[in-house]
Amino acid sequence: MEFRAMRRSRQELSAQECVEILQRATSGVLGLVGDGGYPYTVPLSHVYSNGKLFFHSATAGHKVDAIRAQSKCSFCVINKDDVKPREFTTYFASVIAFGMIHIVDDEQERIQALRLLGQRFGPPNQEGLEEEIERGLNRVLVMCMEIEHLTGKKAIELVQARD
Repeated sequence: MEFRAMRRSRQELSAQECVEILQRATSGVLGLVGDGGYPYTVPLSHVYSNGKLFFHSATAGHKVDAIRAQSKCSFCVINKDDVKPREFTTYFASVIAFGMIHIVDDEQERIQALRLLGQRFGPPNQEGLEEEIERGLNRVLVMCMEIEHLTGKKAIELVQARD
């Protein structure tokens, strides 16, 4: 599939800036096709690794059903959201990843993704993390989004500040 070019190309973030935002941000919103074809969006914590996003979840629910029915998805992260009331604008920077998402079945891949998530969000305690993964492995689902297209944009005021 060919993705649209950004209409306001001066505001477009580079691929490297997009990756840096995905690495820095702690959460975003996953967009899926939900029940009856309605968009279903859900906020999630994530970890970015080698062109992929990893998430964890309960083993059942709306999100899981949507992923099993349709693998196309998007994930949006807002990096900057600085409201400027006197200027009637917001200084923003955001990234949207488009791709395919799947439930990870391979146990070693699941464990590795859970390690990445735990190292990112948990205390610096590798032994405790390994125990937690072992205890919860059968009660947690791991999802992997393979990014096909990455785009980011920032407020024109932030572009002009650099010029």
